[in-house]
Amino acid sequence: MSGPNPDNFRAENEMIPESARPFIDIEPAVAKALAAGAPVVALESTIITHGMPYPQNREMAASVERIVREEGATPATVAVIDGRLKIGLDDAECDALAKAAGTMKLSRADLAFAVSQKRTGGTTVAATMIAAALAGIRVFATGGIGGVHKGADKSFDISADLDELARTPVIVVSAGPKAILDIDKTLEVLETRGVPVVAYGADLVPAFWSRRSPYPAPLRLDRPEAIADFFRTRGALGIAGGMLVANPVPEADEIPAEEMAAYIMAAQKTAEAGNIGGKAVTPYLLSKILELSDGKSLATNIALVENNARLAARIAKAL
Repeated sequence: MSGPNPDNFRAENEMIPESARPFIDIEPAVAKALAAGAPVVALESTIITHGMPYPQNREMAASVERIVREEGATPATVAVIDGRLKIGLDDAECDALAKAAGTMKLSRADLAFAVSQKRTGGTTVAATMIAAALAGIRVFATGGIGGVHKGADKSFDISADLDELARTPVIVVSAGPKAILDIDKTLEVLETRGVPVVAYGADLVPAFWSRRSPYPAPLRLDRPEAIADFFRTRGALGIAGGMLVANPVPEADEIPAEEMAAYIMAAQKTAEAGNIGGKAVTPYLLSKILELSDGKSLATNIALVENNARLAARIAKAL
């Protein structure tokens, strides 16, 4: 698939380095918004390729993009399709991605591999942050971030999302670390890396499907405008990296932490028994928890992603 007209591409996307431009396609509505300095919200695609079954994944993607537009911003779903780094997908591309089998799960280590080898893949938090920063998009909405997996003292299984947050200047709006992780150690690593963790309207860090974890929020802000001001101030002071906004799932949609703990423990036991490791761990656990919870985890997952998209759009407008 050929890219956009090179002259228009350069005029509308000055943020993108010259060397990266031949590999990137920016969806026209996203390019127009960026050229006008209008608010844009990046969206990841592993939630489409690896996080939910079809057709819920496609319905969720459409709903999240609609919410971003209703809030006055432009959605930019990021993915790699046939070796093209897409910043913004049209309907046909999103349909195809939602139905695709054998897609890669792309992070910093293999994003360029997928582009060079003409592969298709969903972008994780880390890879989506890279693409967003390339295009000059400063706000990104996701479900939950990756982090330190339980048992990491033996497996060393720590998500690249944490280092990306430390190095790439993008606000990531999530429902906190995924509850399948060691949340306490994830927060410790973020603190060591100098990543601000801001709980939105809460004193405790949310735990993805649940509104509260046992861990106090390092920072709290209650308005999108305050988050935008904090981000601008970091930039003005020359402080590198991004920031994590932890946005609790709406109360009506949460699954209590005690109930989730039982599902998570059972799923982890089956993963260990099956020697599931590496990038396969998170998709496996999410799928097993979906089964154990009789579908409740999926409904909550969709609700929290929509809630994060709404807040991300408001932050983007404030910026």
